[in-house]
Amino acid sequence: MYVLTGGEVADVDGTRRADVALADGEVVAVGEDAAEKAAEAAAGGEEPTHVDVSGNVVAPGLIDAHVHVMMDGRPDVATAVGESDFTASFRAAQNLRAALAAGVVAVRDLGARGTLALDAGALVEDGVLRGPRVVACGHNVIMTGGHGHWFGREADGPAEVRKAAREQLKAGADVLKCMATGGVLTEGAVTGAPELTPEELAAFTDAAAPTNTPTAAHAHGDEGIANAVRAGITSIEHGTFMSRETAELMADRGTYWVPTASALHGIVDNGIEAGIPADAVEKAEEATDAFADAWEHAIDAGVTIAMGTDAGTPFNTFEGIAGELTYMVEYGLSPAEALEAATVNAAELLGLADTGRVAVGYRADLVVLGGDPNADAGAWAEPESVFFGGERVV
Repeated sequence: MYVLTGGEVADVDGTRRADVALADGEVVAVGEDAAEKAAEAAAGGEEPTHVDVSGNVVAPGLIDAHVHVMMDGRPDVATAVGESDFTASFRAAQNLRAALAAGVVAVRDLGARGTLALDAGALVEDGVLRGPRVVACGHNVIMTGGHGHWFGREADGPAEVRKAAREQLKAGADVLKCMATGGVLTEGAVTGAPELTPEELAAFTDAAAPTNTPTAAHAHGDEGIANAVRAGITSIEHGTFMSRETAELMADRGTYWVPTASALHGIVDNGIEAGIPADAVEKAEEATDAFADAWEHAIDAGVTIAMGTDAGTPFNTFEGIAGELTYMVEYGLSPAEALEAATVNAAELLGLADTGRVAVGYRADLVVLGGDPNADAGAWAEPESVFFGGERVV
C-alpha cells in the first residue's frame, strides 16, 4: 500500500491538488483525505508507505495502441528476417522492460512471429515477464506478397481471409489486424495502394463479429482507408493519405485513428545516411505533406484519436514512446487532447476499462511526472516514478 502525498493529479478530468492512495493493485482514494482512508483500510494490517510527490504530478500511465514487440528500432527491419524466434523473444522481453520503465502500462502488439506477442502478454500477466500489459493480434492477415508478408499470414480471396482471421482467434488473439494497403518498410510495396479488396475486408470483419473482437487495419492510401472503414474496421493505423471526406466517414462510423507519427519521423528525420533503405526513405518523404493534411482533416472532422507509435520501426524505440505525445501536439492537438488520446481513448480501443484515469477503482498503473501533462506534452518524458498494478517499478 502506498500513499502519494503533496502533489497534483492530472488525467482527462483535469489537473487538481490531491493525494492518491494505492492498495491491492488499485486506486482506493483520491483527495485530501486519501492518507486517512488508507490508514483506515490498513487498520490491523500493513501500514501504508508514504511517498512525498510535492512539486510533481500523478498521472495515468501511457497506453501505446500500436507496437511490434519483436522489433528493435534498427534502420533496416529486413535484417531481422533471418534471426531466430528465440532472438525475437529476447528482444521482446527487453522492449517490454524499456516500455514499462518509460511509464507505458499497456501496449497493443499489431504483428509478430507466431504466438510471440500473445505469449508475452500471458507471461506479463503471470508475473514471469516484466513489462506493460500486452493486447496482441498474433499474425497480420496479408495478401500474398503484401506489406509485411515475412511475418504475416498470407491469404487471398474472402474465404481464405476469413479462415486466416479465424486462425488468429483460435490462437487467442485479442484483436485482429490486416494490411489494407501497401506500406513503407516492405521493398516494392506501393505505400497507398489497396491490397485487400473490399470483399476481403468484409470477410475479415465478419470473422471477428461473432466474438466481438476489435479489428485494426494498416492503411495509408485514402481508398484503402475508406474500404476498411466501410467494412467496419475498428481502428485505422497510420492513415497517412486520409482525405477530408474519409475523415468525415471515420467520424460518422466511430472509427478510431492511430496515427503513429513516431514511425514516419523515425525514417524521415534519420534518412539514408543512418542506414535506412533508400526505398523506405523515399516513400516516407513523399508521405510527409499528406500526413500533415490528414491531421487537419481528422481534427476538423472530430475523429477519435488513440495514441500509437509503431514502436520497433527504424529509430522508433520503446523507451522513446512518450515522444509521440509531443508529435501529436505539433500536428494540432492540445496537450490535454494528447493526454486523452494516450490514456482513456487508447484504453477504450484496447478494451481496458480499468485503466486510463487516476480514480477510485481503477488499476494503480500510474506515473509521477515533473510537470503537468495537461499543459505540456513533454512532461511525459523521464517519469520520476512508475507504479504498475500498485507496485513501484521505477
